[in-house]
Amino acid sequence: MQALSGEQAQQFLEAAAGDSLEALYVVALTTGMRQGELLGLKWTDLDLALGTVQVRRTITRLAKKGFTVSEPKTAKSRRKIHLTRLAIEALKHHRIRQNEAKLAAGPAWDEQGWVFCNTVGRPIEVGNMVRRSFRLILAKAGLPIIRFHDLRHSAASLLLSLGVHAKIVQELLGHSQISLTLDTYSHVLPSLQEDAVNRLNTLLSTRV
Repeated sequence: MQALSGEQAQQFLEAAAGDSLEALYVVALTTGMRQGELLGLKWTDLDLALGTVQVRRTITRLAKKGFTVSEPKTAKSRRKIHLTRLAIEALKHHRIRQNEAKLAAGPAWDEQGWVFCNTVGRPIEVGNMVRRSFRLILAKAGLPIIRFHDLRHSAASLLLSLGVHAKIVQELLGHSQISLTLDTYSHVLPSLQEDAVNRLNTLLSTRV
């Protein structure tokens, strides 16, 4: 696991500005959604007026079988997530870009409703996305080469470091148990504990 720091996350998003998949990276870093959940999003899953997204499916590519769409494995994985303003704006711009791509593709466009798709409307090949976009952005930002999945870890680590309750982070990530969240991100807890103790000390040391 390699999680980006707050500063590194900002560098990454700055480098991603203008990329055709900019919105994908913004949503990944601000929701902690899994790769298959992100690529399995359809426009009908989004309510940009309310600022929410429903996780209803996941998409994977299997050898010799092609793309496979399935329901999330657990009840916790099927969830509603509130989007940041940053993500909402990125998705609005992304929809405009996608409509422009649709017009440019003409009859070649295969409308399937995906939020994140290739140049003709079909599901994204993850290998191509990583090679042609994700790693190039990391290099442009001067960041170490990490996995796309590490954006999920980065979102969780950043939320915990901001003092967001682990239960909320669990719900955002779709973990079945809070123990999984705490075990996975135990590296963040020592600094949180120190901060909590310092705040308690400040509270109890205050004199009127």
